[in-house]
Amino acid sequence: MRRLKRVAIVGVGLVGGSFALALRRAGMVATIVGVDRNAEALARAAALGVIDTAAESVSDAAAGSDLVVVAVPVRAIASVLHDVALALDPGAVVTDVGSTKADVAEDARAELRSLFPRFVPGHPIAGREASGVEAATADLFKGARIVLTPHADTATDAVDLVRACWEAAGGRVVQLEAAAHDRIFAAVSHLPHLLSFALVSEIGSRPDSAELFSFAAGGFRDFTRIAASSPEMWRDIALQNRSALLDELDRYGARLAVFRELVDKGDGPGLQRLMAEARASRQALGPGPRRGSTNE
Repeated sequence: MRRLKRVAIVGVGLVGGSFALALRRAGMVATIVGVDRNAEALARAAALGVIDTAAESVSDAAAGSDLVVVAVPVRAIASVLHDVALALDPGAVVTDVGSTKADVAEDARAELRSLFPRFVPGHPIAGREASGVEAATADLFKGARIVLTPHADTATDAVDLVRACWEAAGGRVVQLEAAAHDRIFAAVSHLPHLLSFALVSEIGSRPDSAELFSFAAGGFRDFTRIAASSPEMWRDIALQNRSALLDELDRYGARLAVFRELVDKGDGPGLQRLMAEARASRQALGPGPRRGSTNE
């Protein structure tokens, strides 16, 4: 693949910054320009060498870029794409890193219009609890699964370009339909994050929360690790993927009610059977890479 002359990173936080560093290390790009709503973060990205230059606006960053990477909270993607469309070259490519895909694709079609075929929705399954450009690392995507959800209208060369960039960053690229992506991640990512936030919220609301937290050991800390993630980002994900997430909450609630009934009845064999089934499923999953939650 040809070396890109210019890549624009909109949102120079953990994911955007890490992608920039990975592309730079792979020798995929000559110049990286960044833009961020947080001027201090943008200056920090430049000082750390994550980007080569800072743009004053999204449109300025997009103008003349071969690839525009939108790494902002999902509910902010539409407004960013509106500004990208004002300056995007006809042959340039746009991608995002959001954790929901169906709504993002709808927003992209509305904002990019004739340029919609140049948009490749993406979702890197990688992250850390730490956020911000200071946490960015070129190794963040090494071995990580990267999901692309191109539409039937998406240009093949655009998909090829985004795939090549993610592979250069160390990712393992797969493709899904947007609706399938959102259903899957509602179950294995969005639901666990909401449950983790809810548990910490419930314990934290009690009058004796300080005492309870002081006794929290490995089990509680492992289960609630992802509650240290960005509330803004996960608020947006929950609302963007509301329908699929509500379905998963109902399913989980029904299964939790079964466990509650078994405990209430003192049904040890029944409880052990479900726990054994769950353990077998978890063991079959394997340990996997230990990653944080920022963009899972």
